[in-house]
Amino acid sequence: MTQRKAIFITGGGSGIGRAIAQKFAGEGWFCGLADLNQQGMEETAALLPDGASSIHKFDVRDFEAWERELAAFAEKSGGRIDALANNAGIPSGGPLHEVSIEELDALLDVNIRGVFYGAKAAFPYLLESAPGSCLLNTASAAALYGMANQSVYGATKAAVRSMTESLDAEWSPQGVRVRSMMPSFIDTPLLKNPPNRSRNTPIRDAVIEAGLEFTPVEVVADNAWNAVHSEKGLHYIVGKTAERLKFTAKWLPGKLRQRARLLANAHNRSEGREAG
Repeated sequence: MTQRKAIFITGGGSGIGRAIAQKFAGEGWFCGLADLNQQGMEETAALLPDGASSIHKFDVRDFEAWERELAAFAEKSGGRIDALANNAGIPSGGPLHEVSIEELDALLDVNIRGVFYGAKAAFPYLLESAPGSCLLNTASAAALYGMANQSVYGATKAAVRSMTESLDAEWSPQGVRVRSMMPSFIDTPLLKNPPNRSRNTPIRDAVIEAGLEFTPVEVVADNAWNAVHSEKGLHYIVGKTAERLKFTAKWLPGKLRQRARLLANAHNRSEGREAG
C-alpha cells in the first residue's frame, strides 16, 4: 500500500490555510495544522476526513518550536513531509507614521523571520521526500508593486518573493521545488480587523470602498495544489486583481501610482479623514 503524502500548513486555523487543508485532505493527503489559534485548528480539523490531520500549536517566530512540531508531525505522518505550506502571516497597513514599533516588529518577525525559520527547519524533511517535494510560500500581490498604506506589509511579501526565487535556485537541483502564491485580496477573518491600532475601519471596508474584488479562498487552494505538483512556474498569481497588477506593473507603472493613491484615499474616506 502506498503511503499517503503529508503537508504541514501554518496558519491552518482559518482562511487560506484552512482552504489548503481541505483541498489536500480531500485528495488523500495527511495535513499538519499549525497555528496559535487552537479553536481555529480544531474547527479546521472537523472539516477534514477522520484521521486526516494533526494539530500543532506554536509560534512561527520560535525556531525550536518549528523543529519540535515538525518532528512530531513527521512521527504521525509515517516519517515523511512532502510539502510545507509556509502560510502564516499577519496583515497591517496605514501610513507608516501610524504604524507602531510593536506592530512593525510583529510584521517583520511573523512575515519574514517565521517564513525563513519554516524553510530552514523543513528542508531536511523535504530533501528526504525529494524528488517532488515542495516548499510553498504565501506571498501576496502586494509584492508586485508598492502600494500606499502597505509599505511594511508589502516589503515583507517582497522579501518572501525574493526568498522563493533564491531557494528555488538552491534546492531545485536536489529535487525540492520552491514556489510562491501571490493572491490579491482574500475575504478572510484577518480583513475584519483595522489596518493598525490607530484606525477603526476594517481592511475589508477599505477594499470595497476602493472598488476592488475579493478572490475566493478556494481558488487560492486550487493554485496551491497546482503549485505543489507542477514542475513549471515559480510564482502563482492568484485572482483578477493580482493578474492586472502584474500586467500593469510591467507595462503601465504610472497607472499603479494612480491606483496607490486611490487606495490611500479610500482608507482615508472610510475613516472620515482628509486624503493627503
